[in-house]
Amino acid sequence: MIKTIIFDIGNVLADFTWREFFIEKGCTGEKFNRIVKATVENVKWNEYDRGVISDEEILQSFVESDPEMEEDIVRCLSSLKGIVSRNDYAIPWIKELKSKGYQVLYLSNFSRKAEVECADALDFLPYMDGGILSYKEQVIKPMPEIYKLLIDRYQLVPEECVFMDDLERNLKGAEAFGIHTIQFVNQEQAIEDLKKLGVE
Repeated sequence: MIKTIIFDIGNVLADFTWREFFIEKGCTGEKFNRIVKATVENVKWNEYDRGVISDEEILQSFVESDPEMEEDIVRCLSSLKGIVSRNDYAIPWIKELKSKGYQVLYLSNFSRKAEVECADALDFLPYMDGGILSYKEQVIKPMPEIYKLLIDRYQLVPEECVFMDDLERNLKGAEAFGIHTIQFVNQEQAIEDLKKLGVE
């Protein structure tokens, strides 16, 4: 029987929109491809998300990846405001699940900067029973340590939990501990998949 529902944040409870964010700042076409490669695909993101390197260090790493794009990189990444928007269903869904007796947690790779600058889009967090943001723990999905940390901290029985994430690689980490998983596409699909696990 499922007792705990664990949500990823980005693209599940909130929309995380790199493409629209960069396009709004004038980075389209080949310029868009180059800035994505220099930033989103930068291997140092993991270090940044885990709090190992600072805002200044990650920005410098982006610039070093493509020095010709420095002006655009600095302009785009100096602020992340507008990159995250909360889905309207987030708070009602959380409230409904809690009213039915489920524990509701989060497990997310949200970065420090995104959490601070997009706080208004993350106003559902206080409605939840807790969770883990990867950068605060110096560990990131899909590293096994982050799932073990969540299980231990909240004294979870893995077989009584379900974890929703939009990325398959993150689900595999949870499955390794015996946690049920749902690959999130939209709320309607997720609700149907929850029903199959006995969550009404």
